[in-house]
Amino acid sequence: MPSIDIRLALSAEACLAHYEGRIERVIARSLDGRRVAFPAVALRRLVGRDGVHGCFRLHFSAAGRFESITPLGQGGP
Repeated sequence: MPSIDIRLALSAEACLAHYEGRIERVIARSLDGRRVAFPAVALRRLVGRDGVHGCFRLHFSAAGRFESITPLGQGGP
């Protein structure tokens, strides 16, 4: 399964827009500079009081469809 590593720094207010469904997709830059989009609903289980911060690995199917997101920790890969 292909994967892409990203770093996110989203405030609680920004996450609220995603959580409420006002924003359907998150657009981020991968650690190697690629632009990547994934469903905002994927962030729901990751949101804390301060929002979402840290490095994450996005997993995609062979066809390029988003499948999951996993935290990599504070420092990243």
